[in-house]
Amino acid sequence: MSFRSTHPWDVRRLPAADGKNFLITGGNGGIGYFVAEQLAGTGATVVLGSRDPARAEAARASIRARVPGARVQHVRLDLADLSSLSTSVRALRLDRLDAVVCNAGVLLDRPPRRETRDGHELMFATNHLGHFALISRLAPLLAATPAGRVVTTGSFTAKSETVDLDDLQSTRDYRPKRTYARSKLAQMLFGFELDRRLRAAGGTTLSVVTHPGGALDSLTPARPGVHHRTTAERLRALPAGLLLQGKQSAAWPAVRAVLDPSVRGGQLWGPRTFGIRGLPILEPVRGHLADADLAARIWTASTTLTGLDPFA
Repeated sequence: MSFRSTHPWDVRRLPAADGKNFLITGGNGGIGYFVAEQLAGTGATVVLGSRDPARAEAARASIRARVPGARVQHVRLDLADLSSLSTSVRALRLDRLDAVVCNAGVLLDRPPRRETRDGHELMFATNHLGHFALISRLAPLLAATPAGRVVTTGSFTAKSETVDLDDLQSTRDYRPKRTYARSKLAQMLFGFELDRRLRAAGGTTLSVVTHPGGALDSLTPARPGVHHRTTAERLRALPAGLLLQGKQSAAWPAVRAVLDPSVRGGQLWGPRTFGIRGLPILEPVRGHLADADLAARIWTASTTLTGLDPFA
């Protein structure tokens, strides 16, 4: 079933969100920065979740320079360190959270395989397990608002991947790009399974999955202190702009998932043109993404690996 807004969605004229609180993991750079910048323009309080205070401060200064009066805060957030997440959630000092955008991620481009101090493969731990554990910690804050939203940012690369339930940590088959895609598939399956469980429990929080399509730094506008792009880089990237986009446009599906009142739980939003660029639209959920049994088994494995459960 699809749902339409009363008015056409305009990525450059976002609805007001004064008084709301939004947390963006990895909000200090990349796509997460532009999600934060765009949401800050709605009047909401935007919290940047980041491991690096200096980079978070640079992002906050950049947003405030572009959005007069922006309410931007920072909380230290290291998704690879599960034991630190309860401290991060307490540091929010919020009585409710209207939306969290699970955007932060790590992509390693070469071996060797790396582990967190908890003994988990780094990409799977950061991209999936860390967000699974974070949502478990944030559940009371999300439930405290009538229509909280969990927006999970996946990847179009995950659509063609499969998950090996006997090797979730890639101990036998470690190929960086494949391990990354599998971690994003697990993350997206979590987003869909979370919504199923929320509906079954009668919860009012919505879980929505998005993907940004294909985004290049060279197509992304400069932001002093956050992203630098030379004229030569911009010119070399022009042909790629026919197929791909900058990270400011790649942020649009997540921003719509946070703000659009027509969005419903369990939906998938991505770019309009071939799923890799353009305005955000509703996409069908199919293939591995629609496998509820697989998603439930990943959920069970995640509770075992983290010792947490959003419904515990």
